[in-house]
Amino acid sequence: MAFENLGRVSQRDYTSSECKMSLYVTLLRGINVGGKKMLPMETLRGIYAGLGFSGVRTYLQSGNVVFESAEQDQAGLVKRIEAHIEQACGYSVPVFIRQAAELRRVLAGNPYLTGRREDPSKLHVTFLYQAPPEEVWSRLVAPGDTADEFAKGEMAVYLFCPNGYGKTRLSNSFFERKINLPVTTRNWNTVNALYKMMLENQTEGE
Repeated sequence: MAFENLGRVSQRDYTSSECKMSLYVTLLRGINVGGKKMLPMETLRGIYAGLGFSGVRTYLQSGNVVFESAEQDQAGLVKRIEAHIEQACGYSVPVFIRQAAELRRVLAGNPYLTGRREDPSKLHVTFLYQAPPEEVWSRLVAPGDTADEFAKGEMAVYLFCPNGYGKTRLSNSFFERKINLPVTTRNWNTVNALYKMMLENQTEGE
């Protein structure tokens, strides 16, 4: 398997006394990096709570948020969150959203683990803001002078960076130039940790 001891997540909604709740994770692009767009996680949790979301939890300082909402329209959720962050902080931040089942499929489908068993510390996932046109993939190739590799996933790109992500040429900027859409990257441990947090929220809601 591509990941360990992550259990199973159902497709069902989380039911409260008045409405059905769905579980989400959002990844924010470019906050608390290089002294720019500083956003304390306490402030971020407050923004999400102010939007009426429940079970709000953050992970690390890079803007990873697990939460529950009755809203089923993911695009609508993204617009609301982005608007409130800009209103509260004075700058815009792209917000990437996934449900638990979507994140689980990303974890299960990593070709660098299912086929080659590479060192997980060398693996990252670049998440896509939207699905690019299919023809983009046919002309998307890694620079010829790098040992780094990438593989297409479900609204994501798997990265294998044997010399570390800090030295890779397969950066967010590389993919954004090629596909003309925002992207954001998390290391393999972070993606696993976020999925575990979602499972914990699910268990607590049962």
